[in-house]
Amino acid sequence: MQKTAEFVSPKHPDKICDFIADSILDAYLEGDKNSHVAIEVMGGHNLITINGEVTSKSKPDVEAIVKKIVGNDYKIISNIALQSAEIKQGVDKGGAGDQGIMKGYAISKTNTYMPLEYELARNLCQKIFEVYPHDGKTQVTIEGNKVITVVASFQNTKNEELLKLVKSIIKANKYLINPAGEWRHGGFDADTGLSGRKLVIDSYGPEIPIGGGSFSGKDYTKVDRSGAYMARKIAVDLLKKNKAKEVYTKLAYAIGKSDPVMAVAVIDGIEEKITGYDLSPQGIYKYLKLGKVKFADTCIWGHFGRGFEWE
Repeated sequence: MQKTAEFVSPKHPDKICDFIADSILDAYLEGDKNSHVAIEVMGGHNLITINGEVTSKSKPDVEAIVKKIVGNDYKIISNIALQSAEIKQGVDKGGAGDQGIMKGYAISKTNTYMPLEYELARNLCQKIFEVYPHDGKTQVTIEGNKVITVVASFQNTKNEELLKLVKSIIKANKYLINPAGEWRHGGFDADTGLSGRKLVIDSYGPEIPIGGGSFSGKDYTKVDRSGAYMARKIAVDLLKKNKAKEVYTKLAYAIGKSDPVMAVAVIDGIEEKITGYDLSPQGIYKYLKLGKVKFADTCIWGHFGRGFEWE
């Protein structure tokens, strides 16, 4: 069976937007740990647009934060409103900030408990980025443990040099290096980006189902993020406890309610209820020590398989 996964560098437009969103989130939380934040970012072509809802005692300089990341040549449009009073009343009593489904996953095949094709694509992207810190993408196709095809497209590279580097990192039957040609025009200069658009890369790659909610720019009360982190934690725990090959976990929440309406795990194909965890947003916050997390660190190289508290 063939499987393919891709990865993008931190200079990809979507990832820059994720980093901006989480940097703004971190700034609010630094000034007020009880901030409720839901920020969306769109950027490109010398324009950054920030929209969303925030309730916080903190008042960070959002424009300064953004310009520190992208430079002073960008026009910044910020339109941040107060969180809806109807949503706030449910969150303030400990309920989830929205309804939603969160999926977790762990597999024993790799040291990180992540899918092999995902780890290969991520590792390749990271190592290329160390040499060429620019906009770029990688993609790896495997069949079993064998690498069939590798794709690497990176800005400001020479094909021969990039091919040599890629071959030193990963062995494959076929290499496609800058298949559309060498390119110098990248990042926000070439394309627009949007926070929350790389959900599959943020999670486990395209072979594993995800709940669908984005992570970046959201505080823990948004179970899209905290619930997904907890689902991963439980999946890893159950994989180790049962010495299993593969674990899927599934959580679902209703807005304003603290307890999930679904909490099940599928361990090597057998479904069982998840027990022994406080799955309320506040319980997850305490258990995963989310008050100590710098969220901008989580959004660049994927949210899982990197040794965070939820693993």
